[in-house]
Amino acid sequence: MGVNSEYITGIELFFDRNDVRTLQPFLKKLEQFHQVRYEEVVADAGYESLENYLYLDSTGQICYIKPTNYEQRRSKKFKKQVGRVENMEYDQEEDCFICAQGRRLFLRRECTEVQDGQLVSTAWYCCENCDGCPCRSQCCRAKDPTKPKEIALKKTFWEKRATATENITTPRGIHLRLCRSIQAEGAFALLKNDFGFRRFLTTGKANVRTEMFFLALAFNLKKLWMKREHGRLQTRVSEKMTA
Repeated sequence: MGVNSEYITGIELFFDRNDVRTLQPFLKKLEQFHQVRYEEVVADAGYESLENYLYLDSTGQICYIKPTNYEQRRSKKFKKQVGRVENMEYDQEEDCFICAQGRRLFLRRECTEVQDGQLVSTAWYCCENCDGCPCRSQCCRAKDPTKPKEIALKKTFWEKRATATENITTPRGIHLRLCRSIQAEGAFALLKNDFGFRRFLTTGKANVRTEMFFLALAFNLKKLWMKREHGRLQTRVSEKMTA
């Protein structure tokens, strides 16, 4: 379900329970139905994948997808995991990572492949020497005590995730995520609680889609009436969402 300016603007049914594989076909349906492409796409962490990042890049749409590890990275427990690449400093000039003990993990090899028409690279970084490191037991999982720390990094995904993180933490991104949380989740809540909708009355994808369209139409008509009653017909978001 897609929501824009508090109205349901698109619905689609998928047999796939995995949200990741539904984003692209849903956006294509929206574009086909409205004859316009949304400039900004806001979605929760369930839609994060390299394929979706590359797709939004190819269509020129701004990505506001919340990374799956976004909340986790903010926790104290996560920040104490010194072996994670997210907790290491990256030196762009030398193309290496610096661990908690100040040792450098240099690029050893890199492979590139074409995915969705774009170049996707995976890189391997390795520390020159981990001997005598007091953090070795926490950092390196290798059973061989002489083997140095090594990181296999999907560079393209890492870069796209960094861009998405930067987008969602801007004032615009924070506002859009707040709107998504209130509007998208709120639409489902209203259909279930106010409309008393619990289960579909029909069977078959076409019939269920038709039923959903009627529910969306009822939702939008009620939303239009409420906005008219409160003198908000010319507003795109409520005052609560901008607070």
